Formats: sequence, C-alpha cells, structure tokens
Amino acid sequence: MSDITMDSAHNAPLAPRQPKAPDACDLAERLARLNQLTRTDLRAEWRRLYRVHPPKKISRDLLELALAWKLQEKVLGGLSASVKRQIADLAMTMETRSDLVKARTVSLKPGARLLRSWRGDTHEVVVVDDGFVWAGRTWRSLSAIAREMTGTRWSGPRFFGLIGAKVPMNADAAAGGAGA
Repeated sequence: MSDITMDSAHNAPLAPRQPKAPDACDLAERLARLNQLTRTDLRAEWRRLYRVHPPKKISRDLLELALAWKLQEKVLGGLSASVKRQIADLAMTMETRSDLVKARTVSLKPGARLLRSWRGDTHEVVVVDDGFVWAGRTWRSLSAIAREMTGTRWSGPRFFGLIGAKVPMNADAAAGGAGA
C-alpha cells in the first residue's frame, strides 16, 4: 500500500501519511529493548532518529541515553522554547568564557513579593509595573531600597536573594555584632 492517500472528490494526491507516533506503552517497550540492541543497531537507530551519523567514539551508554531521550521526546514532548533559549545562552557562555559564572536574570512580575529580614524586622517589597513599593513609597530599584534599609551600598538583587546570595541573614553579623 502506498504512503500517498488520494482525495476521492478531486482525484488529487493528499499529503503523505505520517507514521503513527508511538504511545506510552510502545515507548516503554522500545526503551526496555535499547539495552538488548547491538552497538551497530544502536548507531543505525541514532541515524534514523537524529538524521545524522552518531559521533565516532561515542560510548554505548551515551548512545542508549540519547536514543532514550529522543524516543521520549517524540512521545511525551520536548523542551519548551524558553528552556531551549536558556540552554543556547549557557552554551554560548561556555564557548566564550569557559565557565557559567554568568548571572542568571530573574524576571519579576508585578505582584511578586520579596521578603527580607533585616535587624529583627521583616521588610516586604512588592513588584509593580514601574518599580517596587516599600515603606509606602515607589522605588525605581531594589538597590535603592537596600541602601535606604541598611544605610550602606548593596546590590539590591543580591541583598534580596535573587542572585548568588552571600548576604548574611543575620543583620547583627553584617553590622559587626552591633545590636539592632
């Protein structure tokens, strides 16, 4: 039987039939069989699924893992577009800097609340469209709030624990043992 279906009303070919995607039961069986395949069969399956030849010196374990990932991706869905972008950004960082020290950007949406304990008081900052609300005022930056709160210059995102926090949670320790 041909993979081309004819439209009986117009006697014109329709798009080729797509093979049925494996369901979850079929997926479990295919995953279980991977470790029974020969290395040659694993490489052939790689070519079928990825449409390229596998790396020459790839280990059997990695072949099995990559094939399992691809099979699961076909049945269960792959990574979201935003995760793919994050991975691409991390790969670019690794290429240019050889490390991942790059600060991750945190996206705060209006309505988000940031809580910070400082010198025995808990402070709440609310994210709004045009900045941050703290102590009844709207501020343009978290750093300005941290400076007002502590009397010293701070990175606002660091102070509120949004990036690589090395912020002492005990205000007395940060103030050199002075009480509140």
